[in-house]
Amino acid sequence: MDPLKLPVLIVDDQPAVVRALEVLFDLHEIPHRSAFSPEEARNRVAAETFGAVIQDMNFGPSETSGEAGMELFHAIQEIQSGVPVLLMTAWASLETAVQLVKEGAADYIEKPWNDEKLVATVRNLVRLRRLELENQRLRAELEESRHSLARDHDLCEIVYASEAMHRVISLAVSVARSDAPVLISGPSGSGKERLAEIVQANSRRRRGPFVRVNVGAIPEELMESELFGAEVGAYTGLQGRRIGHFETANGGTLFLDEIDALSLAGQVKLLRVLQSGEFQRLGSSQTHRSDVRVISATNDDLGAAIASGRLREDLMFRLNVVELQMPALMDRREDIVPLVEHFLGHYAREEGASDSLELSSAAVAALQDHSWSGNVRELENRIQRAVVVATGSEISSSDLGFDSEVPTLPEADQSGLTEGDKADREQLRKVLADANGVVARAAEDLGISRQALYRKMSRYGIELERRPKP
Repeated sequence: MDPLKLPVLIVDDQPAVVRALEVLFDLHEIPHRSAFSPEEARNRVAAETFGAVIQDMNFGPSETSGEAGMELFHAIQEIQSGVPVLLMTAWASLETAVQLVKEGAADYIEKPWNDEKLVATVRNLVRLRRLELENQRLRAELEESRHSLARDHDLCEIVYASEAMHRVISLAVSVARSDAPVLISGPSGSGKERLAEIVQANSRRRRGPFVRVNVGAIPEELMESELFGAEVGAYTGLQGRRIGHFETANGGTLFLDEIDALSLAGQVKLLRVLQSGEFQRLGSSQTHRSDVRVISATNDDLGAAIASGRLREDLMFRLNVVELQMPALMDRREDIVPLVEHFLGHYAREEGASDSLELSSAAVAALQDHSWSGNVRELENRIQRAVVVATGSEISSSDLGFDSEVPTLPEADQSGLTEGDKADREQLRKVLADANGVVARAAEDLGISRQALYRKMSRYGIELERRPKP
């Protein structure tokens, strides 16, 4: 089956209803299949992938409770998880249909239906289903590629699930084979040092030293001696010869974090080492050689640093033979949950806490919604804090250092909402109204999942405005 032509399954025991939907879908070139009983529908779903299912809630001449429709819905979800199910309901089974929407059904429509709205809804559901299946395929390919990468290379126990991180790690292990200088750019706390470790671990220098230097933490007057060493008497208080980081890293890798903090004088000497491999200790005229690969890192805008005169352009060209761009955590939210699980297990063991610690649903939502200006480092700190302060087996959002968990607010209660909350609630109302109450369509317009939209609706006390006709 062409993935762009996923059929819709029509399930109803009334031939006239099935025929009316078949004609409607033929008219709008929507491929379809039909089933006249729950058993036939289950067999169909087991045999073929569908873009959506439209199922009646009642089967049999005396059925009015919707129980048969509920059983069929659960069976369909078990056989073909994720397929959107649109429920057809009459007034008598409306309550059951609403319950199933809360349990994951895409939406419900009333008999008799509006042809135009039904076609629009079905097309939207099928389009979402195609995107979901394509994402599943891509995630499966990514997972296979991740396993292959981890099997063939040393990834230094880095934890990730996102495609963005997979790309940068793949490039890191690729450039590791070379001795070319590498510049790692990215926001503070995003994991630039761990990426440097991966480059070192997969290079021919992996058995050599890996020396970490935070350039920004070294006083300017000590920068030269720290990097290149110093002889006795080179400066007041030096009691013996000082071996610099370039000598210490000989045969291995020197990681220079916050490279943009290096003084202009230090930049000149670093440039010389990169060009010739030679340096002199402070207070000595003797030339030394060091076989070192330099990996540098920055969270600064190097273009602006060059324009302002803080960074030599020729040094940047030397350092930036290959650039690895580390994405911010907010740009790879798929990594949040795996990182949380990793840090939770680590700090539970370290602090002697229960290994059954779990996050509340509100805590998970808070983690997903947070802006993460401090990136992975901030996430790790919050998880460590939560493990230390949690008093039970469940971690709340307040344990993570967020505000207390926000209760569900009745729609009429305005006092508990900030101005931002009020704006968010009004946007949700407008999008839901524009989508005629179709949750799947509104969620797509907002760029969030249906589950996330339902959580927001619950938080703000919003109910679907669409009501059944009497």
